[in-house]
Amino acid sequence: MNSKFSITRRAVLAGTAALALVLPAGMALAGNVKVAAIYTLPVEQQWISRIHLALNAAKDRGEIDYVFSENVANTDYERVMREYAEQGVQLVVGEVFGLERAARKVAADYPETAFLMGSSFGAVAPNFSVFDNWIHEPSYLSGMVAGAATESNVIGMVGGYAIPEVNRLMNAFMEGARAVNPDVKFLVNFIDSWYDPPKAKESAFAMMDAGADIMFAERFGVADAAVERGVKAVGNVIDTSGDYPNTILTSALWHMEPTIDRAISAVAGGTFEAADYGQYSFMGYGGGSLVVDKTLVPAEVLTKVEETEKSIMEGMFRVNVNDERPVSDK
Repeated sequence: MNSKFSITRRAVLAGTAALALVLPAGMALAGNVKVAAIYTLPVEQQWISRIHLALNAAKDRGEIDYVFSENVANTDYERVMREYAEQGVQLVVGEVFGLERAARKVAADYPETAFLMGSSFGAVAPNFSVFDNWIHEPSYLSGMVAGAATESNVIGMVGGYAIPEVNRLMNAFMEGARAVNPDVKFLVNFIDSWYDPPKAKESAFAMMDAGADIMFAERFGVADAAVERGVKAVGNVIDTSGDYPNTILTSALWHMEPTIDRAISAVAGGTFEAADYGQYSFMGYGGGSLVVDKTLVPAEVLTKVEETEKSIMEGMFRVNVNDERPVSDK
């Protein structure tokens, strides 16, 4: 392990030392793009895993040399960003929720390095681009499945933090459920952690005790509770149906490849500039999709969901974006 990154549980180095990205506008790079990712949690965490998957795919295609650091504390994040920039990494990818100002200061200090960061805020010229998992569209569709499936008309929802990126997915899910079942009610709780399966599981049990027979599993731990109680669950970001057979009705999936591939291409071509890459998580760009367990969802429900998905893809139906904190029904 590189001693500079001893703060992480694991720092993986792929490829040779990078050359500084100092190019006239429009001049293409020679050789692979040198990419580094900085993650505040393990790469196994669902949100981060999608970025890691997309970067590994580009590495496997021979397009990039990829290094990453995981479990980087917010207090160390700025230092690690600077170290990668000093090493000559040409594209730095990560998430800066909770340390926006520090990250943007680093980017300003290294204008020849491209930064692509998960963020709640906007891009900043010349080199700080942003992205997010805008999967509100498949989240709406998964809500339709849940709304049709509930028998108690009570759905439980356990989230990490009540930030816009989470709120919009949960609100879209709720709207989709209400579209097919106006009588459905929601129990909503945030555990104020990105990774605390025991706490999420405890919250899920409390909702089931209050009558929830479908659980929205925004965090790990909720599906485990659903299995123990024999209720159904809806996944988020990744497909965990193989780990929880006969439990996961449907999942809204995030595909980071459209975002990552565009950023890599821009860096390689010398055309990278500050931009909001959020749109590339939309279904129309292949950044989001829905997976359904057809053995658990009735054909008539699936037909209605597929019709709505078609309307979304054709631009005839727009899912509302609501970043407000969702609350339980009274």
